[in-house]
Amino acid sequence: MSGWITVRGSGKGTIYGRGHASPDNFRSSPQNRGSPVTNVEATRFGAPLPAGGTIGVMAPSGPYFNGSDIDRPLRWWRDRGYEVKLTDSVWAQDDYVAGPPEKRAEDLTALFTDPEVDVIQVLWGGTGAIEILPFLDYDAIAANPKALMGFSDITNLHIALRQSAGLATFHGPGFGSMGIPDRTSFTWDSAVAAFASGGAGEVPRDPDDPYVRTLVGGRATAPIVGGNLFTFVHLLGTPWDPIFDGAILMFEEVNEFPYVMEVQLHQLQLAGKLDRVVGIVVGELFECDWRKERADSPRTRSVEDVLERCLAPLGVPTLYKLPLGHGKHLASIPFGVQATLDADAQTLTIDQPGVHATS
Repeated sequence: MSGWITVRGSGKGTIYGRGHASPDNFRSSPQNRGSPVTNVEATRFGAPLPAGGTIGVMAPSGPYFNGSDIDRPLRWWRDRGYEVKLTDSVWAQDDYVAGPPEKRAEDLTALFTDPEVDVIQVLWGGTGAIEILPFLDYDAIAANPKALMGFSDITNLHIALRQSAGLATFHGPGFGSMGIPDRTSFTWDSAVAAFASGGAGEVPRDPDDPYVRTLVGGRATAPIVGGNLFTFVHLLGTPWDPIFDGAILMFEEVNEFPYVMEVQLHQLQLAGKLDRVVGIVVGELFECDWRKERADSPRTRSVEDVLERCLAPLGVPTLYKLPLGHGKHLASIPFGVQATLDADAQTLTIDQPGVHATS
């Protein structure tokens, strides 16, 4: 890839720059292990999920609660002709995490190196994935790239695996979401298609509510990165300090107060993390607005007020409310690949697949 970034935004005019092609650009802090840190664009890709292939499952964050949390998605995949390989961490319970971080990291590394596993779908998010980052073998992961899918707390892995191993990953549902009543075929079909063909194409709108809003007009083509806003701020100052320079930044949030989101966005801005983004996609902000059930929250600004105050002054193309988050419908998209955000046309298009066929 040439690595060209193109931005046509109403606030910053037209910018053409080679923002991420040089290996000397946009490096994060050195890690305690693994190969040299990669750029914002992914350099390693897993192979597509074949028909009848094997999905490896581990729990990097929260534990299961009921046996049906495992049995239901296990049946969902097997009913469609796929195999599933579960690691020990899937069955581990230690309060709000799935066992010791060393064991969770060992299980994840083992799935990457296991020749029987085609793709990896984590159990789900919650909390605790940040604990396993120092224990992952990034050299082994880089040598055995595979597509990994998850979201929310899995943002820790999206960032660490791309910045330390160059890996393209998928922002999509965890294993525990497959077949559950709270999700629909929109989510499940998108996940399977992403694993099988890479998730390229225009990101679909929410089938129940196709409304999206342009906050700042313009068009940008660049690598797309991102995840959960809450998780971003907790990686600041760590060896996996997030790199958003030269990228389209996507973020989503769930059940967070607008004033807390505003503080988090101010923190990212003051840390310089938004200075060189070339576009912003705000996914679903699920149950984040004020409501009477949370009357202890100050009833002042709405989530859209916060977005207008914090993001519009950046002057880059900004689009809000695609189904990328904790709501009923979740579209799966790859991170670390080229995408085009057209805020005027209100579209986000993934230009490159997140999986590459091996010869």
